[in-house]
Parts: sequence; C-alpha cells; structure tokens
Amino acid sequence: MITAVLGGGQLARMLALAGAPLGLRTRCLDPSPDAVAGHVAELLVGAYDDPALLQRLADGAAVCTFEFENVPVATTEWLMGHSTVLPHPRALGVGQDRLHEKTLFRELGIGTAPFAIAATRDELRQAVATVGTPCIVKTRRLGYDGKGQVRLAAGADQAAIDAAFATLTAGGYAHALIAEGFVRFDRELSVLAARGRDGRVVTWPLVQNEHEHGILARSRAPAPQLEPRLQREADLFAAALLEHLDYVGVLAVELFEVGGKLLANEMAPRVHNSGHWTIEGSVCSQFEQHLRCVHGLPLGDTGMAGSGYATMVNLIGEMPDRARLLALPGVHLHDYGKSPRAGRKLGHATVVAASRDEADALAARVRG
Repeated sequence: MITAVLGGGQLARMLALAGAPLGLRTRCLDPSPDAVAGHVAELLVGAYDDPALLQRLADGAAVCTFEFENVPVATTEWLMGHSTVLPHPRALGVGQDRLHEKTLFRELGIGTAPFAIAATRDELRQAVATVGTPCIVKTRRLGYDGKGQVRLAAGADQAAIDAAFATLTAGGYAHALIAEGFVRFDRELSVLAARGRDGRVVTWPLVQNEHEHGILARSRAPAPQLEPRLQREADLFAAALLEHLDYVGVLAVELFEVGGKLLANEMAPRVHNSGHWTIEGSVCSQFEQHLRCVHGLPLGDTGMAGSGYATMVNLIGEMPDRARLLALPGVHLHDYGKSPRAGRKLGHATVVAASRDEADALAARVRG
C-alpha cells in the first residue's frame, strides 16, 4: 500500500521510515528538490496546486495525508475527489488560522489566553488595550518556531504597537493579526493524541517542552511531577477536539500549565516535534500510530517503552560530533540529512533511561 504525503520534510521522512516495517510505501510531494523525505521515499517535486502532480501523488495511493499545516486547504480538497484524505481538510483549515483555532478551543470549553483580532493599526491598538500588556502580536496565518510574532513589553506605547504592526504586515499579513495576552505559565506542556477510523482515541503521556529563541529545544516524557489529574484534563481537551473535527490521525495540542490548570496555546493537525521521543520512548511511535490511523489499522500501545523515561533534544544549526553522541548510553541519533543553517532543525537525539535524573543528565551531555 502507498501513503501519499503532502510535504517532504523530516516529518514525512520519519513517516516513511515508520511505514516501511508495516509494508507501507511512501510517496511525497514537495516544492523543493532537496526535501529530505526523498532520501527514503518517492519524491515528486513541484507546486502543491499542480493538478498533474497531484494526480500522480494520488494514483494508487490508499490514503493521502500531510506533514505540516501550511499545505493549501484547496489542495487537500482537490485530492478528496481522487483519494481518501485524512485528517479531514477542516482540521487543516482550523490549524492554519489562530483565530479559528482559539475560537474553537473556547467553544469546546478549553481555556485560552485572552485574545483579540486586528486588521488595522487602530484595531491593533484597541486589541492590545483589550488583552493588556505584556502581550504577543502574531500573524493569524503562517509563522512557526517563533516566526511571525512580536512581543510587546508591559506598558508598550503606540509607537511600539505601530512598529509591531509594520513588522508583521511587511510580510504580506495585512488584515490578519491577533493579539494574545501574555500568560505567566509555570511550564509548557503538550499532549499528543490519535484517533482511528473507528473513533477510538488514545493519548501519550504529557510532555514538558523547553524552548530557546522560539524553537523547541528539549521535550521530557513523561513530564516531571505529572499529576494524574493534569493528564486527564489534557486527554479530555484532545479528545474533544478529535471528536468535534471527526479527526483521523495524530494531533498535538500545545498547553500552558498555570497554577495547576491547563490553557491551550495551539494545536497541530499532524505529527509533532514534541512527539519525536516516541520513536524510542514509546511502545508505538507517533509516526507509526498516524499510519495505523489513516490506513484503518488497529491502534498501537502509547505507553512508555521498557526504559520508562525519555528526553528528546533538538539538534539546531549544526550537528554535534556523531561519534561522541553514539558513544553515550541510551542515546539514539536522528540525522535528517539537511545542510547546516542557523536556526534550522538538522536532527534530534532521544535519550531513554530508567529514571528521570538519568535521562536529564544524558540529555545535558548530548547538548554538550
């Protein structure tokens, strides 16, 4: 069977690697001839709106899916007329727009930071007055790893607000901004969940995430001092979203823990960076699980693997010495095969260990 994937980055690469033992072949479409999924899967190179390429992508494929949320919704809707597309494009549409995303959270009873939309400088001034400062002004669409956003400090004046507007609209995002009140959170968490074609939902243990310069640097699973009550709350959030969207596949929800309660930050309708640890740290990885879901196969076990603890470290900008990493016990290296560039995710290393302290200590050695 063939899995067709829109996008050919590292997530598509890991989907292909997870599919091979299941007898699943992978075919990807990406605008870049250097897309790293091409190292391990069939790669079609071209635009996402090229009907001839989309037809080639869909031909003979059992299902079409996507590896990132900025694929044009129109592309997935076109594919629906030629193949099965999972998750449904409606989830993609929600995940692409921060306003729709946060509005849906509120409708489902999931708490968020205060937010307000803005289409003009004057509206942005009013939005900032509504949510208060400090706050973060973001583009409603696009933007990731800290891109497409400007933080306004406490007491920011009109000049600072106008400068934020100019910065964000310079990239073509006019009439598409959202101001979000700053959350003084205790920690950042994420929950990964999966829903099969039969409606069954499973979740992985909550993960604690640590960012540097807006980019995820480390994920620790399970999150330290994880109370069962918190896990249940996160599971309910994820399940509500999956059911509402009639979602099939893996979904990630990024969360803030604030005083023992959870607020939703954003969702990713796809496999997610904070779930990379599941390849070695879970009985069934997020990548294998996503394929099980979209192909209608039985869902796998989301429990921790025998080691019990895992820490994932992103390798950003430049790759560390391969021999040094491979000499560390319990360390698993994933080199995506990308050329080095400042701020670029070139790979990750996952540490598995029998205790949280041991996993953290090894992760610190990975970081050098």
